[in-house]
Amino acid sequence: MAPSRRPGVPRQSDEELLRSAREGDDQAFRSLVERYESQVAATVIGMMGPGDEAEDVGQETFIRFYRAMGNYRGEAKLGTYISRIAINLSLKALKKRQTWVKRFVSRDDEETVPAEPARDGEWDVEARSRAELVRRAIGTLKPEHRAVVVLRMLEGYSTRETAEMLSVPQGTVMSRLSRALEKLEGLLGPDLGPEA
Repeated sequence: MAPSRRPGVPRQSDEELLRSAREGDDQAFRSLVERYESQVAATVIGMMGPGDEAEDVGQETFIRFYRAMGNYRGEAKLGTYISRIAINLSLKALKKRQTWVKRFVSRDDEETVPAEPARDGEWDVEARSRAELVRRAIGTLKPEHRAVVVLRMLEGYSTRETAEMLSVPQGTVMSRLSRALEKLEGLLGPDLGPEA
């Protein structure tokens, strides 16, 4: 939700808020967090699924951004810069999660890993079921493929922006996206039909 502002008062630009935040204005930093928190949440949940771990990564994203404000040079849009932090922290958390699962769960017991609890909401059962199928399917992708799907398909970044955020060539983004979509089609096609 966008922060409310008084009628007739122009919305401050990211650059103005960032300048004020760098000078110690806590309200300016708070405004930047409010402006980008839903984008960060969508990115992190897209990468990790909903839950406490995703909330922790979302909070850590803004902590890292606060510490790195002085390093931001404006070469990318501020939203892109913050999303890059969220993606990198998500990838690190996923790697840590995989290490934990390998350490404590044998391959034969992978089916017994508890599923994350369903989110509360007013979705009907069919919509919730479809969303869960899609989320689980995305969760089976390799982290580098999942990152491309989240950024390109869910967040709507261009191939160039996605490549910049992940520090890979544009061709790599396109090939990862192609492989990911092919896998998702194979996983979702039987359950969701042609609309998958």
